[in-house]
Formats: sequence, structure tokens, C-alpha cells
Amino acid sequence: MLKTTWLSQLKIKLFSYTSHASKGLPSKQCISFFTLLSLLAFSVNAQAALPKEQYRTKTLATQLQSPWSMVELPNGTWLITERDGHVVIVKNDAQSRVKLNLTGLYVAGQGGLLDIVLSPDYNDSKEIIFTYAQGDASANRLVIAKATFDGTDFSKPNVTYKVATDKNTPQHYAGRALVLPDNTLLFSNGDGFDFREQAQVITSQLGKILRINLDGSTPTDNPFINHENPNAHAVYSLGHRNPQGLVYDYDTQQIVSHEHGPAGGDELNYLSAGTNYGWPVITYGKDYSQARISPFTEYKGMQKPSVNWTPSIAPSGMAYYGSKHAAFPSLQKHVLITTLVDQKLYSVNLANGEFTQSHVFPEAAGRLRDVFVTTEGNIAILTDGKEAKLMLVTPR
Repeated sequence: MLKTTWLSQLKIKLFSYTSHASKGLPSKQCISFFTLLSLLAFSVNAQAALPKEQYRTKTLATQLQSPWSMVELPNGTWLITERDGHVVIVKNDAQSRVKLNLTGLYVAGQGGLLDIVLSPDYNDSKEIIFTYAQGDASANRLVIAKATFDGTDFSKPNVTYKVATDKNTPQHYAGRALVLPDNTLLFSNGDGFDFREQAQVITSQLGKILRINLDGSTPTDNPFINHENPNAHAVYSLGHRNPQGLVYDYDTQQIVSHEHGPAGGDELNYLSAGTNYGWPVITYGKDYSQARISPFTEYKGMQKPSVNWTPSIAPSGMAYYGSKHAAFPSLQKHVLITTLVDQKLYSVNLANGEFTQSHVFPEAAGRLRDVFVTTEGNIAILTDGKEAKLMLVTPR
């Protein structure tokens, strides 16, 4: 269950209901909550106050076309992925765009070029890791690829891992990647939308968090490494829908993820090896038709979420703001979460035991796709869709 104060619970519902109404969807709850929202606006706003430190914002890139993720290089260059296979390079305030030579790139629905992360030896190897959708309408999958970057262009990306289970839908790739401290790669793969039952099937790689070595091989200490079916060997955890947030909390040495629920039931989870996170057996959400997906919000052997957002906020990117980041001290030991439905950046306190949530940096408005914390503790925020932008928040 969500561990939070009554005011935090109310705030989550009010934010989500007002976003629900702003999309033009009928909701009796929106009407019933309107008066309560007016009465308690001051209290909610006080809870959602910005960090006490003053800050300023700067636009780093504009006219981005359906961007998905970004990373800052050690020399200050920014690389931004666009779903059609381009990478936008932002260097010394100049912006350029290059097309990656991605084998079998599938751009449809939610598919395309997705995440970008640096190899842990980037300073020497100049190697960058990508996730992208590969295939066609009848058979497609998420893949992991590597390329080197010479400061101007990329080598042809080499596919190092293909998700073993094909699907015929262009949705729910998840696609978030995370290099762990042991230099293995954790990445999320969604349930394909129409195949949610496979999230519970250990021999299917749909609806899973997967863990591989950087060369694409399988770590020998994965939880299902001894399963008779090799499809299970890379599985780290199961029972996921569409996880697009994946970070490492180095202060507590824990992996944190979030995922999209259906109509409601967005989740924040602490991940551990071999754990079943329940989808679609346990969920707080309903189908988009409002039909019940499952009668269960808990079930033996399945882990309940640490935070449940119902109605949905549609969490997209996530970054961990740790104790080593000094630019905004009040955000230390929080995760920062961009949202597509609520169209806000939230901070969630991981250290206070209540997962207190606040709306921060209101200049970041509209559909927000991703967030990144720099080495200095500055915060980059990526908007979504056509004519998107990348902005940077720094202390004044």
C-alpha cells in the first residue's frame, strides 16, 4: 500500500483528477473533487512548494522531434535520442542531428529509438548503449545495441542482445536501461499490451526486467539461470506492465523502478532479484474500458508497490538525486519523475519512509518525457512530442 500522509494521498488524487479532466475525458469524480480542490488549494500548494533554493532555467535544445531520452557526456556535450533513429548533438550551444544506422529499426506506435546510456568505460572506449524497437508489424522486439561516438558521428550500432519473445503490437516496449555498479546492464521490457498474461510466464521475456552482461551474455548469478528454458536465464524480475523508470539509489544500494499502469495503477517499486511484481494478477488499475482486470490488489508471493498512483499520472522518465548532488540539497535522496498525463515534474522522498511527493520546477510544463541529473547536481528535463525541448535547471 502507499505509505503517505492523508494530505499526500489527497494531493495525488487531485493532481490526477484535474489532469484527467484537462484531457476532456468525462469523470464524475472530477466534478465531485472540484470543490474540495478549491477549499484545500492552499494546503496542497504548500505541500507542493518548490525547493527553498532559488534556481534558473536555460533551454539547451529546441525543435526536437519525438525525443525519448538524453545523456550528458563528460565534456558537457548532450546526446538526445529521437524515436525515428536520429540523435541530436548539443555542443557549445550548437545543435546538430545525425541518423543512426540501426539494423531493422521499427518506428510505429511507441516503438523506435528509445534509451541512451554511457558504457562505464566511456572515457576510454567512447562506447554508448542504446535500446530500440526492431522488426516489423508482424514480429518485433526490443534490442540492445552499442556504438562508439567520435564527437561528431557514431559508428554503426552493433546489436548485442535481442529480447527472445517477439510480438505483433507496437506498444509497451518499456526500454529503459541502467548500468549497475557491478557493470551488468539492467533493462526493462514491457508486456506488449496485448500479451499481459505473459508477464507471469517465466519463459517469456515480455513484462520483465532483464539483466545481461555488457557484451550481451548472461550473468551466472541471475535468479533463473538454472531454468531449463534459456529464455528465463536473463530474467531479473517479473510481473511488469510497461516500466519506463529505472534508477540506482546508491545511498541505500537499491534499484528503484516505476511503471505505467492501465487506467490507474501506476507504480513505484524497489526491485530485487527473482521477485514477482504481480501484473496482471494484482493491480490497482482498470482496463481502459473500465472493465476490471483482476479482483486482487494483493496475492501470495507477489510484491505490492511502494507507491500506487490511481488515477494515473503516466510516469515516464526518472532520475535519482543522491546525497552526493549538492546543487539542490532539499532534493537529496529523492527520485525525480517526469509525467505525461499530469504534465509535471515530481520529486518523491525515498528517505522519509512516507514517499512524500512534491511538484517541483513548474516552468517544466506540458508532457514531460525524461529527466537527468548531471554530475554537478543540475537537472535536465526533456519535453515530449513534436517541437520538444531540453531545458536545464541550475541554482541561482
